[in-house]
Amino acid sequence: MSGVPRLPGLVVTDHVFTVPLDHSRPDGPTLEVMAREAVAATKVDSDLPWLVFLQGGPGMKSPRPTGANGWLERATRDYRVLLVDQRGTGRSTPVTSRTASGLDAAELASYLRHFRADSIVADLELIRGQVSPGKPWATLGQSYGGFITLAYLSQAPEGLRGCYVMGGLPGLEATADEVYRRTYPRVRAKNEAYYRRYPEDVERVRRIADHLRDDDVRLPDGDRFTVRRFQLFGFGLGMGDYAQTLHWMLDEAWDGEELSRTFLYEAMNRTAFGDTPLYVVLHESIYAQDNRPTDWAASRLLPVEFAADASPLLFTGEMIYPWMLEFGGLEPFTEAASLLASSDTWTPLYDVARLRDNRVPVAAAVWHDDMYVDAGLSLDTANRIGNSAVWITNEWEHDGGSASGGSVLDRLLKLGADLAPVQPADVS
Repeated sequence: MSGVPRLPGLVVTDHVFTVPLDHSRPDGPTLEVMAREAVAATKVDSDLPWLVFLQGGPGMKSPRPTGANGWLERATRDYRVLLVDQRGTGRSTPVTSRTASGLDAAELASYLRHFRADSIVADLELIRGQVSPGKPWATLGQSYGGFITLAYLSQAPEGLRGCYVMGGLPGLEATADEVYRRTYPRVRAKNEAYYRRYPEDVERVRRIADHLRDDDVRLPDGDRFTVRRFQLFGFGLGMGDYAQTLHWMLDEAWDGEELSRTFLYEAMNRTAFGDTPLYVVLHESIYAQDNRPTDWAASRLLPVEFAADASPLLFTGEMIYPWMLEFGGLEPFTEAASLLASSDTWTPLYDVARLRDNRVPVAAAVWHDDMYVDAGLSLDTANRIGNSAVWITNEWEHDGGSASGGSVLDRLLKLGADLAPVQPADVS
């Protein structure tokens, strides 16, 4: 445990736990997992239940609190909140280029297989045994955090008293191929909506793309800025105010006949993943549960209308392509990523029968127009989870959990309160 800083309305305490790299080998190599406790300043000594926040990703660290605001303010009215840096992220033995430097490709691929949702759940159960011994806790999953939630309900439901999910119910058997077949049309629709709002940007985008095609443009870190890398700007089109952000980025794109330094720095920062390699390397593996390789599904299924010479040029979304491993900081992961993409030995993440018989209250928000998580798959999943309730809305985009302040969480807490409580026999 480290210092106890006071933020506006919050007291925050850091905890560090030692966990096995491979939970089937508890005496083997270990990792550290950092979890940050946040409690309302007026309730430091109160006996509050725990709520664990499961961050989106994969491979993203937990949010750093600045005070009692947004969903965290709502949560700390009733809970002691645990913000966990999932293994491999933030301060939890992060996976970086240094990690890769001492391993060959096969060793690195084997190491990275221990950073999926099942291992994260095992970490959480070990941590629960130390901070909340004998008592179940609640979870709040955002996006990929919802995937972890269903793995938790499949693997260790006895550790849970309630689950809340914001835009993150995955298809229980959906392969990477099915996910991207469903995702590309939604990304195209977000592009069309963007160009309807800003029709002048059709020409702006085409001019930039033509310049990148015809000239060797370099980003500030030395990477080549290509048309397909420019298309990655569409990653945020499923967030609430990103269309406006993109429009103003294009507004400052030029300095005479060259792309401006301002724009190039924006491009580098928005499309580089060297500081979050797990996000790239493990992205498609979150859909892998059997003997079918993911085999770079997003790249194989890229529709022709996303071609670099198309007009209007369409931005891509939350897709990972093998050429992204050429980016600075990701090169050491190239061969390991290829091995993972070709792997046919994935283990199931979800127990369909256990989810059907689930007794833990599960309240989930499904964003009707979500660009990242298919609403159809989410609703099918919701119908297959026992003791669950779902709220379907187009009021929010994928970032509704944070953009709404505390209102989305408040609605989910009320929704969950109407579900049958966990029976004492179900918990440890």
